[in-house]
Amino acid sequence: MPKEPDRGISPPVCQNWGMSLPSEEQVTEKLTAVIDPELRRNIVELGMVRSIDIKPDGQVDVTVSLTTAGCPIRSHFQDAVTSQVSSLEGVTKVGVGFDVLSDEEKGTLQQTLGRDKLPQGALAQVNNVICVASGKGGVGKSTMTSNLAAALQAQGLKTGALDCDVYGYSIPRMLGIDVKPDVNGERKILPPEAPSGVKTMSIGYFVEENSAVVWRGPMLHKAIQQFLEDVAWGELDYLLLDLPPGTGDIAMTLSQLLPQAKLAIVTTPQPAAQSVARRSAEMANKVDLEIMGVIENMSGFTTPDGETFSIFGEGGGQLLADDIGVPLLGTIPLSEELREHADVGTPLVVEKPESPAGAAIIEIAKRVAAMSPRELPMLQDASAEAPAAVKLGANARELPVLQ
Repeated sequence: MPKEPDRGISPPVCQNWGMSLPSEEQVTEKLTAVIDPELRRNIVELGMVRSIDIKPDGQVDVTVSLTTAGCPIRSHFQDAVTSQVSSLEGVTKVGVGFDVLSDEEKGTLQQTLGRDKLPQGALAQVNNVICVASGKGGVGKSTMTSNLAAALQAQGLKTGALDCDVYGYSIPRMLGIDVKPDVNGERKILPPEAPSGVKTMSIGYFVEENSAVVWRGPMLHKAIQQFLEDVAWGELDYLLLDLPPGTGDIAMTLSQLLPQAKLAIVTTPQPAAQSVARRSAEMANKVDLEIMGVIENMSGFTTPDGETFSIFGEGGGQLLADDIGVPLLGTIPLSEELREHADVGTPLVVEKPESPAGAAIIEIAKRVAAMSPRELPMLQDASAEAPAAVKLGANARELPVLQ
């Protein structure tokens, strides 16, 4: 006989004094508001509701099928299901049980999502994912990522930084890390921690120093997928992704793997950079990534005498933000200190938080925190539609360096 699913029983909601019982359809409708925080779709749509049992005394038992037996957010599913079902008239108790999808069911779900692998819970405890992007190189995107991560961590928010710029990796250097990652007993990669407390991952940890990475699109897709799903990120308030410049394969990969991610666009003030950054916004719209705002870097240079020069022009960040209908998160002055600290791996926001550039980035970090939820997203509007899955990377191979 099949094993009875593990079941947690909620406290009594009320006594069913002759009230009518809810129908299975009503319970199912309530469950469409419970979402998988990694896949960003509701558990009914994903086929994760194994059974619904409505008893004469008003107790409703729901069995949820998980993608992995050791799901780290199992209790969150239990709380969300209990909250939704107990709101129905006539329900006196809610029991939530769990089992695991069969291999055949997992295969069907993979086809539905257009993925060659289901997440194993590595990102299940990550509350917010923010992709830091730019239309072109040289605008300070990686410097912004590393300093924003350090600033969020300094505010008491658990933060990670993932170097998705496989060809131009620089996060380890900018955050001052020169170690190789370890592997835990579950064969998950442990992300090296920067002196600032930021957890990190980069292809730079797995290649010889300053080695060139020469890969085609499918390999990039597989590398990013492994960094997201085979790394033990643990509980994080924020995971910042340093994207490569442009609008290529990485953006499409992330829209598939991280439909919950938001995009922050870094630009400099001049019209040339602004027009190229506009393409990043168009890319985000095409793959259903939400744009949270624009960051203008190198906005002006102030001499020791207090005179300010707009070396790269002015106002481009605000014009871009207005053009695409998102807020300007902040402007950072052109700063030699910002560059120097990035080169030696000591983020300016940590070493000199009172400096003009450091203070500006800290204010942006505060604004980002104010715009983002602190709790795991487990409930959604039942009428919300999930974005269509992007299919790519069918011929991707495993990364030998991560074995």
